[in-house]
Amino acid sequence: MTEQNFWQFIVEQQDKLWTQVVQHLGLTFLSLFLAILVGVPLGIVIARVKKLSNPVLGIAGILQTIPSIALLGFMIPAFGIGTTPAIIALLIYALLPIIRNTFTGITEVDPSVREAAKALGMNNMQILFKIELPLATPVIVAGIRTAAVINVGVATLASFVAAGGLGEFIFGGISLNNTNMILAGALPAAILAVIIDQFIALLQHLGSKSLKIFKFILPLIIIGAGYFYFSNSSSTAKLKAGFTPEFMGRKDGDIGLRSVYGLNVKPLIVNDAVMYKAAYDKELDLISGYSTDGRIKAYDLLVLDDDKRIFPPYFAAPIVKNKTLEKFPELENTLNILAGKFNDSLMTDLNYKADQLKQTPEKIAKDFLMANHLYKTSGKENRGTIKIGSKIFGEQYILTEIYKLLIEGYTDYKVETKTGLGGTKICFDALMNDGIDFYIEYTGTGLLVLLHPTEKVIDEVSKSPEQTYQYVNSEFEKKYGIRWLKPLGFNNAYALMMRRTQAEELHIKSISDLSIFIKKE
Repeated sequence: MTEQNFWQFIVEQQDKLWTQVVQHLGLTFLSLFLAILVGVPLGIVIARVKKLSNPVLGIAGILQTIPSIALLGFMIPAFGIGTTPAIIALLIYALLPIIRNTFTGITEVDPSVREAAKALGMNNMQILFKIELPLATPVIVAGIRTAAVINVGVATLASFVAAGGLGEFIFGGISLNNTNMILAGALPAAILAVIIDQFIALLQHLGSKSLKIFKFILPLIIIGAGYFYFSNSSSTAKLKAGFTPEFMGRKDGDIGLRSVYGLNVKPLIVNDAVMYKAAYDKELDLISGYSTDGRIKAYDLLVLDDDKRIFPPYFAAPIVKNKTLEKFPELENTLNILAGKFNDSLMTDLNYKADQLKQTPEKIAKDFLMANHLYKTSGKENRGTIKIGSKIFGEQYILTEIYKLLIEGYTDYKVETKTGLGGTKICFDALMNDGIDFYIEYTGTGLLVLLHPTEKVIDEVSKSPEQTYQYVNSEFEKKYGIRWLKPLGFNNAYALMMRRTQAEELHIKSISDLSIFIKKE
């Protein structure tokens, strides 16, 4: 089997790529249009009332300093998921350059020109529209140009809240260790930024008379972008589904649901940080998730029975390079202290403490070790530093803290944590490049995402957790010089889930029941 190259990926995914490009343009133009409607009048006001300029520019500056992913997080409680929070977040990011350049352009108009206009009998409105704005237009357009380029980049994060765009490929590729997928999202985004930048630069160098032509063309562009965006984003499915970017591209994800169950629910792409709450709030009816997530219990979700067994075992275990184990001889025995100390119910409870009770990973970790009589105070920490990595979800933060306390208590090694490393690709690349010494991986991910065996091998080794573990451990040793230490004991497999009340009303208990319901007329 030969590895798929970039162009083969583009040809295969061209429909999806086109949809994402249209969604990306729609988000960019709609938010930019709204930012112009808000930003230009604000710039004019503060140019007239200068004592307002510092507060207004200061607030716009503060809003732009908020990390974009955090800004989207703030939007969700107020606006839910989907287009609205994404466009509002992009609008906020576009405001500062538009307001500042409008203010600068107007205030830098030569005072003698204004005096001459007054001497000719013009009133303030006539001076604004016939003198100041035409002279300030190149500066204002420069601000819009900057805002447009910022929005093209930030719009990649819209996929976190099910608003679509090229971020779906980028974050899916990061999660799936798929460079072709990352490039398929990143390259079009970069090209769009350059094209939009050069187009607005062209407008910037046209005279104000020529620009008048575009006051008729611009609304058509905005309306067209809005139409294509919403026509490509709307769903007529019987149940509104939301899957993570990673789940969409996996054989044990949306691909497997289509091929094994014949289930096509036309899902939105959404980040796992928000999809559980979206299901609880009835913004989504069906979500992909993880079987030990604490929010299943908190939001009373029902995990549908995988009656055709498309989800392989996902037993968690630390993976470490052999040379690291040789460098730190006490490490393997220390990490293996936790072998078999967990089960699904226990891990769900620990996740629940983080997700719903808002306890810190440090407190959860210490409480767990003390309850199991494993906690020890830290030693001398003078025999080297061990770097622990983690993916960007709660369970990994908790396990990382548990291992940190364990290593510091049972050895003289110092521990440095590198948490929130995104998806599988970032963690695994960091491990291979010695950026970290170990992280917790799942046997199913090792099998399907990192090893990519044939369908026959997958069928053979997925029959039991032990076979899966033995296979990935053996193959990792051969290919990468990496060892899977003893599993922790819980199985955090993928799962499909619905609100319990809705599932009971529709008599859906398994994925096969769901497939039958979806196919009914």
